[in-house]
Amino acid sequence: MSTCYLNGQWQALESARISPMDRGFLFGDGVYEVIPAYSGHPFRLDEHLRRLANSLAAIGLPNPLPHADWAALVREAVARNPWPDQSVYLQVSRGVGAVRNHAFPAQVTPTVFLMSEPLLTPDAATRAQGVAAVSAADFRWLRCDLKTVSLLANCLLKQHAAEHGCAETVLFRDGFLTEGAASSIFVVVDGVLLAPPKSHLMLPGITYDVVLELAADRGLPHQVREVLEDEVRGADELWMASSTREVLPITRLDERPVGRGRPGPMAARMIAWYQEFKQEVMRCGG
Repeated sequence: MSTCYLNGQWQALESARISPMDRGFLFGDGVYEVIPAYSGHPFRLDEHLRRLANSLAAIGLPNPLPHADWAALVREAVARNPWPDQSVYLQVSRGVGAVRNHAFPAQVTPTVFLMSEPLLTPDAATRAQGVAAVSAADFRWLRCDLKTVSLLANCLLKQHAAEHGCAETVLFRDGFLTEGAASSIFVVVDGVLLAPPKSHLMLPGITYDVVLELAADRGLPHQVREVLEDEVRGADELWMASSTREVLPITRLDERPVGRGRPGPMAARMIAWYQEFKQEVMRCGG
């Protein structure tokens, strides 16, 4: 049975209750984080909590806890749940208002919620085969850098992939790559790894950072720059990356093969480096 934290109390997830007047429920007025933990060690906890603080500040929601208290809660969530590898979800909404009103209510207490689930990542066979993706126009709002709970647009885009039997939707805005519906997207063109620069149009992904750090450390040619839609459609390799998908090759886009239609050599190297990094760093609390 999963154990969660809600407003100061640890309890069974099945028993947790939130008021229907909570602004997270009524307006999607809140932010969240997802923190992977490997062998009981939360990965880059400080970076995740800084991103949480940035999201809270950007929507004018006072951070309800100091950094050290957040870190202790995340570690306790991992300790209270049984899985060796976990995905810790935490959410802060503006709280419960007396009436339904778009303007922020005064003197309300934020709702703080944490839960944990097993962290399930692709197996070796899936990584070796790759997955299919579809593309779509990026019709989300203009603050995709904030990790808010208002995720209906992302859900619609992810559902678009599911209805086409695909793992992800690759998003384009005004002729340029942004990201996936729930992942960062990397492109390989002529032996160079390309990544869109961080901006208000994409989430500053922690796994995105890991991939670029590994590329720099291992001498893999790479550039962080705007990536044209035409470059994506003509790419030699295409990858998706996230804490749950790790590094996963996309071998078909819109029913057409990417490159030769199978994972490429740069993907194979990056996957091997990532798995090595996971064993030597992530599982040791680095």
